[in-house]
Amino acid sequence: MILELSITLAKIVLLIGGVLGIVSYTVLAERKISAMIQERVGPNRVGLPFIGLGKSLGLGQPIADTLKLMLKEQFVPAGVNKFYYWLAPALAMMPALITMAMIPFGSVLDFTLPIADIAIRTKGVIADINIALLLIFAITSLSVYGITLAGWASNSKYPFLGGIRSSAQLISYELTMGLSVVPIFLIVGELNLGAIVEYQMKNGWLVLPFFAEHLNWKNFVYFIPLSLSFILFVVAAFAETNRLPFDMPEAETELVGGYHTEYAAMKFSLFFLGEYMAMIVAASLVVTLFLGGWSLPGFGFSFIPTGEKGILYGLLNIGTFLVKMILFLAFFIFIRWTLPRFRYDQLMKLGWKVFLPLALANVVVTAFLVAFIK
Repeated sequence: MILELSITLAKIVLLIGGVLGIVSYTVLAERKISAMIQERVGPNRVGLPFIGLGKSLGLGQPIADTLKLMLKEQFVPAGVNKFYYWLAPALAMMPALITMAMIPFGSVLDFTLPIADIAIRTKGVIADINIALLLIFAITSLSVYGITLAGWASNSKYPFLGGIRSSAQLISYELTMGLSVVPIFLIVGELNLGAIVEYQMKNGWLVLPFFAEHLNWKNFVYFIPLSLSFILFVVAAFAETNRLPFDMPEAETELVGGYHTEYAAMKFSLFFLGEYMAMIVAASLVVTLFLGGWSLPGFGFSFIPTGEKGILYGLLNIGTFLVKMILFLAFFIFIRWTLPRFRYDQLMKLGWKVFLPLALANVVVTAFLVAFIK
């Protein structure tokens, strides 16, 4: 019991540290990519502390930014509702961090403790829950409360408009996101994320069905509805994370900074962390649900073994998941700096008149296909 608890605590510490590290360097990557797109240089003055490496790449910039935000004055504007003003940033960040515990980032790890000579096998997930995806949707939907509270508690018109926009946007696109994964439930028959990855190893990735241990003609039939599910889920993920072209709650050209206009220092950084953690959750879900999770096809499309064959394979599974996730984060960044922002009426019409009917029709078509094939 003590050993299992220690392993779980170790995984929690590693997960939090890893996520915070990825967030920091995703911000740096966004600054460098946006500079490249706009023919600028980007951060190129701060190297890693003490050793000074990576100065031209700005590898120490995230550390400098963190110190700056931690040392800035915790200024609270007059007239705000102080309790909710302080509560809002935590509510915006915590849901994304909690949901990371339910995402399988690897298969299994088999190793032996050198001191006690005890063989240990642990899954590459902190909370292996059978209804993980439903719980993730339930928890991530709570993040809008932080944004709405921030807009209301700031007692300022621009943050208030940003909070209202965020509520309307989440209601509009959360329906599409939820319906877009229903075809996966119908086809796979599982809500456990680990089981969905194992299904894809046997039958093919849901959007790349030729990556499979044994080619299954059924998955080629399901390719069209699952591809539509993938598109709907990705677009809804952009809207749920308030990223361009769906960043109406912030909309600097209209609302100054939206819901976090009146925030500074660490309270502002919590909103910042929440947004990038939500991006990591969205990228992880896309990889897990549609791109085979931690599985990696080898030569002849036979998959690289799982961690049950050795710890090196387990680490390779984790590395595969991280590479896929990072590539999708790069896609998030690329879209932000290439597409213009929607008008608010366009955003709402797209959600209610295009994506929601498509998601409903996709569920019906998939249900008929499953009933016909089975």
